Amino acid sequence: MQAILRRWLAVAAALAFAAALSGCGYNAIQQKDEAVKAGWSEVLNQYQRRADLVPNLVATVKGYAAHESQVLTEVTEARARVGQLQVNADDPASLQQFQAAQGQLSSALGRLLVVSENYPTLKADQSFRDLQAQLEGTENRITVARGRYIATVQDYNTYVRSFPQVITAKVFGYGQKPNFSVENEAQIQRAPAVDFGTPAPAAPQPQSPPQAPPAPAPGG
Repeated sequence: MQAILRRWLAVAAALAFAAALSGCGYNAIQQKDEAVKAGWSEVLNQYQRRADLVPNLVATVKGYAAHESQVLTEVTEARARVGQLQVNADDPASLQQFQAAQGQLSSALGRLLVVSENYPTLKADQSFRDLQAQLEGTENRITVARGRYIATVQDYNTYVRSFPQVITAKVFGYGQKPNFSVENEAQIQRAPAVDFGTPAPAAPQPQSPPQAPPAPAPGG
């Protein structure tokens, strides 16, 4: 009888402990933490998709513009730096370094695509056009993934800073997470422009002043 009573007391204590954890936000912290991890995995996946496009893009441009060695080298080196990074999304310095490296790769790719404007044959190459379309789509996916991650981290950070879950977070070691920095909030809703195929509109030519009608001939 005492064994049964102890068992029931243990079950009751476990239920009370579970209810206390739920009431203080422990379960919600777990869910939000997992959402942040899933969002970060998607960010890495989309950045890797872009990195995988770089070798083929460089090789295609090199086939038509081998003497553009500086731009080609910049892209290759920027891609290598990204590949060598061991990023920790929970470390602000590591995340900042990751963001800087990805920004350098974006800039290098932008310069590479600008260079392609000087080579009509390259622009007409179907492989290059396919790669450019894939790159543009990937940039859009990166923007969406980053935007979702930023929102997810903001939601998590707000939650663990609120009472009473702030106490639970401190007890179980759940601190605030670093986030991507954006200069403009609208930036997370807009992908970088990677299509330079549309020429800039020509500047309007100044109009000549109207000429006066010829004078009538004498005696006319």
